[in-house]
Amino acid sequence: MAEEKAILPVKDATVTLEVRDGTQMNAYVASPGESGSYPGLLVFQEAYGVNAHIRDVTKRFAAQGFIAIAPELFHRTAPAGFEGSYSAFASVMPHMKAVTPDGAIADAQAAFHWLKAQRDISENDVSSIGYCMGGRISFLANSALPLKRAVSYYGGNIAPALLDRASMLHGPMLFFWGGLDKHIPPEQREQVIDALKQNGKKYVNVEISDADHAFFCDARPAYNERASQLAWALTLEFLK
Repeated sequence: MAEEKAILPVKDATVTLEVRDGTQMNAYVASPGESGSYPGLLVFQEAYGVNAHIRDVTKRFAAQGFIAIAPELFHRTAPAGFEGSYSAFASVMPHMKAVTPDGAIADAQAAFHWLKAQRDISENDVSSIGYCMGGRISFLANSALPLKRAVSYYGGNIAPALLDRASMLHGPMLFFWGGLDKHIPPEQREQVIDALKQNGKKYVNVEISDADHAFFCDARPAYNERASQLAWALTLEFLK
């Protein structure tokens, strides 16, 4: 990924959270290395786990002044620290299919409550962001938690499965789509935005015509540097 100016030193750690269904979930945390008052950010993974890419993104947000947490959403079916291979999608499918809306909401709640309990978190200032599968979870979390804002990068299966939750969204949404993305048909993207319009929800909708699915991930062949730089700048502006 292109370099951006890091405004703060970063510290990171792994924490273990108690989820309301009785399970335990590890989460990767990155935060500014200086004390202060910072917004919180839920970072939701792709289908490949909280891997090096997601940890790097989490640290990038911390360097920009967020206390960011990336929960391991596959904790019910995969070992702690699970990382799938980008060249073996079939191996992550069982874990991805096992993530239910109720389970994802419980996981998001656990991470949200952890953030709220941190001394340096700004009051009522927690947002979410997610990539691919995580883009869907970011939408879902915004419907279940009092988030300030939420960002979804090429979130599949929001339409039609989650459209009934559009009326429950708390904070404004920022959507990114790749114009070349065959995984999410244009009609599904339109259905998502129409649902927000019909429910009077605030949103920003961005389609980058020459970008494909997963354009933000520099570890995948679809990585598009120009699209990634644009999306990063817009994301920071939206969140801040």
